[in-house]
Amino acid sequence: MIKAQLATDRFAIGMSLACAIHCLFMPSFFVVSSSFFSVSFNSELIHYFILLMAIPISVFALHLGMKNHKSPRLFAVGTIGLVALILAALIGESALGELGETSLTVSGSILVIFAHFRNYQICRQIECTSCEN
Repeated sequence: MIKAQLATDRFAIGMSLACAIHCLFMPSFFVVSSSFFSVSFNSELIHYFILLMAIPISVFALHLGMKNHKSPRLFAVGTIGLVALILAALIGESALGELGETSLTVSGSILVIFAHFRNYQICRQIECTSCEN
């Protein structure tokens, strides 16, 4: 489990970025490419897929960071971000509107990315043996 902290933080950052990029740019992509693609992608299905991958990895990485670095604040920030992502997916566009859902998703992604990035930085700064490369 020596490499688990850095690897899971990196992966969780990637998943959160993918979620934010999906929410911000997929509508534009569909408008621009509508004449080229006749296939319809289920945007919500992609959102759920990314979320289902991000949640367990993020919780695991944030828990390791809290355990290794004694940083419950980062765990709380990451958890708040995950809750925002879950709420955006569950409540959805019908209740929040497109702007509300996108704002909640991007805000949640930013919080999750921040928490994982800080965990990653802490590992690098203190060169802790529990999360070496």
